[in-house]
Amino acid sequence: MAESGDKTLLRGIRVLDFSRVFAVPACAQFLGDLGADVIKIEAPGFGDEARYYGMTAEQLSAVGGVSPSFHAFNRNKRSVTLDLRADAGQDAAQRLIRGADVLLHNFRVGTMEKFGLGAEAMLALNPRLIYGAFSAYGQTGDLARIGANDLALQAHSGLLSITGEPDRPPVRVGTAAIDLHAGVSLAAGILAALFHRERTGEGQLVETSLLRGAAHLMSYFYAEYWMTGTQRQRMGTANHLSVPNQVFPTADGYVVIIAPSDEMWRRLAQALDPQTLDRPEFATIADRQANRAAVIDAITAVTRTRTAEDLIVTLGAVRVNVAKVNSIAEAADDPQLAAIGGVIEVPGVAGMDKAVGPPVRMASADAFSHASIPALGAHTDAVMKEFGVPPRDIARLRAAGAFGSAPVASDAEDPKTERKTAT
Repeated sequence: MAESGDKTLLRGIRVLDFSRVFAVPACAQFLGDLGADVIKIEAPGFGDEARYYGMTAEQLSAVGGVSPSFHAFNRNKRSVTLDLRADAGQDAAQRLIRGADVLLHNFRVGTMEKFGLGAEAMLALNPRLIYGAFSAYGQTGDLARIGANDLALQAHSGLLSITGEPDRPPVRVGTAAIDLHAGVSLAAGILAALFHRERTGEGQLVETSLLRGAAHLMSYFYAEYWMTGTQRQRMGTANHLSVPNQVFPTADGYVVIIAPSDEMWRRLAQALDPQTLDRPEFATIADRQANRAAVIDAITAVTRTRTAEDLIVTLGAVRVNVAKVNSIAEAADDPQLAAIGGVIEVPGVAGMDKAVGPPVRMASADAFSHASIPALGAHTDAVMKEFGVPPRDIARLRAAGAFGSAPVASDAEDPKTERKTAT
């Protein structure tokens, strides 16, 4: 809940986050960073499986019982456990939804309807609600009820077909790029819907999917295909739009060098090695495209003899686009990231933990909130009370299994099966 004197941008906005894993938790966290009161609804006893991703029991114990996967996308949230397979759990959920501003979920298509929590019914219950639905392939069409994750959509969208080295198998994009792009896109839609509600008083359904996010990332390649019939293939780190535009080896690592204009190319050639690079057959964009292999070989012959730092200093001084290929440690501890507010601290199990900051920066220093990662179910009673549920009703709901304390029917579907959907 927003405290007195709170100046965050979304203070007073209540968000129910029924999601798990990456995409929608990242969306909800962004809203929480902006000051929304984000209440994470989790399955009793287990919670969001991202709490345990990628970790052995010993590793989890060493980091306080919460995996980096969960830590990355679940600050500024409170945790409530609800068994949505139980009638009482659905009743409790509806009580919360009546008082919420935003609902977010990434269940498979049709699952929220099974729980009695579908968009149509919940918008009738709370006409001011912004209902955010996230899926793998969208709400309609032949693939709508199929679950998928980031890698599946890298494959489906064609992204894998252009990622990797020529004549070698596809290589996945190392981070969950589609997840996070689609999640931030959902946040943008939620914010627009909240703005619309301020003007009209109307809530609405906001829907996106991994497929929409993937297609947006691939926009240029689809447009080129539709306009010219061209289907781009794998080029390693190179880019077909300009030469040079790729990774080059150095004496102690790798750098990226990009010189898309003729003027930038001339500055690069003069600064690095005029005798090797300042040649008539490399003079123009068209010349360099026609002699791509020769250009790359010539630059490589020079960069192999220089250190990465030397190349960055030399090319940076003449305004050529250049960057060192950093390790994870080098990138995370880079002072430039800290200088732009990209590293924050949030309360952890044993003090303050570092985390990546929100993807935007606001002029107001008070625009953002940085609260801790929630323990599973730690806020169940407090949240129910805040939403106006009397203590006697909370006790009744608990006895009926709303919060996971009572068994469910033997023919109920496994909640982990129900929750398999977009990440």
